[in-house]
Amino acid sequence: MVVEHPGGPDVLQPRELPRPEPRDGWTLVRVTAFGLNRSELFTRRGLSPTVRFPRVLGIECVGVVESSSDPRLPTGTTVAAAMGGMGRQFDGSYAQYTLLPTAQLMPVTSRLPWHVLAAVPESFLTAYGSLEALELRPGHRLLIRAATSSVGMAALALTAGLGVEVAATTRDPGKAPKLLQHGADHVVADQGGGLSKDVRAIWPDGADRVLDLVGGVTVLDSLRVLAPRGRVCNSGILSNSWTIPKFEPLEDIPSGATLTTFSSSSVNSGDWARHALQEHLDEIDKGGRQVLIDSVFPLGQVAAAHHHMEANRAVGKVVAVVQHS
Repeated sequence: MVVEHPGGPDVLQPRELPRPEPRDGWTLVRVTAFGLNRSELFTRRGLSPTVRFPRVLGIECVGVVESSSDPRLPTGTTVAAAMGGMGRQFDGSYAQYTLLPTAQLMPVTSRLPWHVLAAVPESFLTAYGSLEALELRPGHRLLIRAATSSVGMAALALTAGLGVEVAATTRDPGKAPKLLQHGADHVVADQGGGLSKDVRAIWPDGADRVLDLVGGVTVLDSLRVLAPRGRVCNSGILSNSWTIPKFEPLEDIPSGATLTTFSSSSVNSGDWARHALQEHLDEIDKGGRQVLIDSVFPLGQVAAAHHHMEANRAVGKVVAVVQHS
């Protein structure tokens, strides 16, 4: 599914392209499924400044090794991949085959169906890295902004059993039951006017930790809901704003508080991501951890999946599966 030029979802069009040729340092992967991400909507609209068109989008995938010069990746090895330039600097996962840097492939073992496996890499690794950056501990009060996003739902799954009290935000009150069902202790309606009053109605001292997946225009408000010596981690830009307007650190960060970030591009640094991903898959397989899949589309209906995501109808991960003859 190729984007020839920026535009709405319907610029995603099926094309027959030559199968990529493997080369040193790059491995050919037969894609079986992939999760969709809102950053791909931005790229499709032309809002990723380094991207040149035409481009095959897709910043993550799961599949099997088709051909590799690396003896550690024999043909048929199950692999996952995320970020590292996928779908931006080079063609990504919206295809039957994709050529990826060997170094960023994560071999995994799992009995999970492909569409479930595909829902895990980007969202769970981003959630995991964000909670680590927050230094989340038992007894903390955690606010998750944009909790119905795939990363938000993964964060809910990862906090289960940690002894953390969680408040989850959503712009759609109709999604509150799903959040409560999947681990939220409180649901806060985010109507765009600031959350301090509603959060302090639950926790008078404020939130110890805030995972802000909206970013940009909400970060200052997230700082305002903090308890003393609290911590905010911004890990998303669902607001479509890459910057914090009128940000003055000495004025806007409460004394003793911390503002940090986690970028999913970090999943390609070191072996931590592969180990964490395997742990998540094992827990999901045993039933000890939930993964919420909103919907599954075939590759040829990726444009419909983009329409679905832009309408903000999704709760959890949107996935595409790839058929091979």
